[in-house]
Amino acid sequence: MKQRSLFAEEIAYDSLEKVNDPLVRIEKAVDWSIFEQPLKDFREGLRQKDSLGGRKPFPPLLMFKILVLQALYNLSDDAMEFQVRDRLSFRRFLGLSLEAKVPDAKTIWLFREQLTKAELMKPLFDLFDGHIRKSGFEAKKGQIVDASIVKVPIQRNKRG
Repeated sequence: MKQRSLFAEEIAYDSLEKVNDPLVRIEKAVDWSIFEQPLKDFREGLRQKDSLGGRKPFPPLLMFKILVLQALYNLSDDAMEFQVRDRLSFRRFLGLSLEAKVPDAKTIWLFREQLTKAELMKPLFDLFDGHIRKSGFEAKKGQIVDASIVKVPIQRNKRG
């Protein structure tokens, strides 16, 4: 097997921008920091209920971004796990290196269930949709081959 160069991953990620990867546009359009505090508070609430044992959980923002991808591309938990392992564009969007551990299907399912139980799923996705729209885009949900983000025409008609 041929040894990878020191910058192979960076070169591969940069090439995604050149081919107009829609996930690059989403990454640039969304200020992900707005999700950090609600997700941190959510995670702290879980820690108080759970024991402190076990493996370290994945960062909640990473898990939320996985749910965003899952919704955009209409993927099951198992398919999502596979796509994160397989697709360079997904890894780049999630901020995962090629060597990084990937959440398995059960972990994705559990995170979604916990968010739903905490009644945070809808508010977080509403915040995401609002932020995308404010940036002048609209998230189009679809199959793996056609999920995209498109520029929304500006409505110039004024009523009044």
